[in-house]
Amino acid sequence: MTRQELLTRLALRNDRRIVLLVLDGVGDLRTADQPRTALEVARTPILDDLAARSALGRLVPAGTGITPGSGPGHLALFGYEPDSPGADIGRGVLEALGLGLEVPPDTVVARGNFATVDGDGLLLDRRAGRIPTAEGERICRLLARRIEADGGVLGDGVGVEVHAGEAYRFVLLFRAADGTAALEPGLADTDPQQLGTRPLPIEASGGSVAGGSGEAAWETARRIGPVVEELQRELRAEERANTFLLRGFSWLPALPGVDELHRLRPAALAGYPLYRGVARACGMEVLDCGNSFGQALDRLEQCWADFDYFFLHVKGTDMAGEDGDLAAKVGVIEEVDALLPRLLGLGPDVLAISGDHSTPAPMKAHSWHPVPLLLWSECCFVDDCARFTETEAIRGAVGTIPSSELMGLLLANAGKLAKFGA
Repeated sequence: MTRQELLTRLALRNDRRIVLLVLDGVGDLRTADQPRTALEVARTPILDDLAARSALGRLVPAGTGITPGSGPGHLALFGYEPDSPGADIGRGVLEALGLGLEVPPDTVVARGNFATVDGDGLLLDRRAGRIPTAEGERICRLLARRIEADGGVLGDGVGVEVHAGEAYRFVLLFRAADGTAALEPGLADTDPQQLGTRPLPIEASGGSVAGGSGEAAWETARRIGPVVEELQRELRAEERANTFLLRGFSWLPALPGVDELHRLRPAALAGYPLYRGVARACGMEVLDCGNSFGQALDRLEQCWADFDYFFLHVKGTDMAGEDGDLAAKVGVIEEVDALLPRLLGLGPDVLAISGDHSTPAPMKAHSWHPVPLLLWSECCFVDDCARFTETEAIRGAVGTIPSSELMGLLLANAGKLAKFGA
C-alpha cells in the first residue's frame, strides 16, 4: 500500500477548513552579494506573530537537488508524488486547462511565450518585455487569422489552434487532421533558457529529431516543425513579440482528484492560467478571481461556507525572483502580510503558508533549494521560531520533508484522518 492509498483509506469528512496559501517562488538565498533574503528583509508583523504560534519547517518539492517546474511543485503540495507517471502533466496542458479549454485526448498542447529576437535571430528577451495581455491577445488574433486562412490545417495535416493567455503567454493545440497519423507529445522545449542564442528547433525530446521518444516523436517533430516556423514568420514585423518559444508539449493524463482521494470539497483561487490548470487537473473547483491577493480574498470571503479546502496562489513573489528584483519580492511579501488579517479573520482551522519552489533573486530562476513552511492549527507543535524566514524554518518543528507529505499534515491537523490500525 502506497502512502497515497493509505491517506485515501484513512480520509474522513468534517467541516473543518484548510487553507493553503502558496507564495510562488518565495524561497530565496543568502549570498555574499545578497546577505539577507526577501523574507528576512520584509517587514511582516502579522507573519511574525503567526510564526510565533506555529510550527515551521521546510519543503523539498521534487527531490534533493532537483529543480521543479511550477506544475510538479504544485502537484506535490496537493499530495501527489511528482515523479509518478500520473502526475507527469506537461505545462502546455496545464495552461490550456487554466484557460478553461477542453483538451481532447488526442491533442498535443504546448505553452508559448512571445519573445524578442534581434536581426540575427538571437534572443534579446524570452518574455517580449512582458507585453500586456491586450497585446498578447492582438498577436494571437493575427496568428489565428493565418491559421484560418488555410482552414485550420497547416503543413502535413496538422490542425492548429491558438489561444491567448496572460501577458506574453499563450497555448497552441496541435491535432492530426482526418486521415493522418496521430501526433505524439514527446518533443523538447524550444526555449534555450538563455539570451544571446537562437530559439531551439522542434525536436524529439531525446535531443535530436531522430532520437529520444522513438519513431512517433520523430515523425511528430517533422510535421510540427514547419508549422511552427510558418507561424513565427507571421511575427517578424512585430516590434517586441517577433517570435515565440514553446514549452511543455503534452497530452491530457488521467489523474484522480483531491476530492476523490481525500474526501475534500476543494476550491482554487488563482489568477494565472497555469495554476488554475493544475487545480482543475486535480479536481478542484476553480473560482473566478482577479490576479491580486486582495481580489482572491474578496472571493474567498464570498465562498467560505461552500468548501473545506482552499488553495490561494500569489504570483508576484515568483515574478520578482525571476527578474532578480529583491526589492519587488519584499514588496509582494509585505503586501500579503498587510492583508493576512482578512484571511485569519475567517477562522481557518488549519493554515499552511509556503511556496511551490524557490526562485532566488540572485539566480533569476527556479531552484532546488528547500522552501520555508509555516503550519498553524490548534494542535500544531509550537516551536521557538519567531519569524517566517528560511533560517528560522531550518530549525522548525516540522523539519525538512517532501512537499508531497504536506497534505497528510494538513489532513491530520484538521482531524480528517482516522487512526491507522487497531
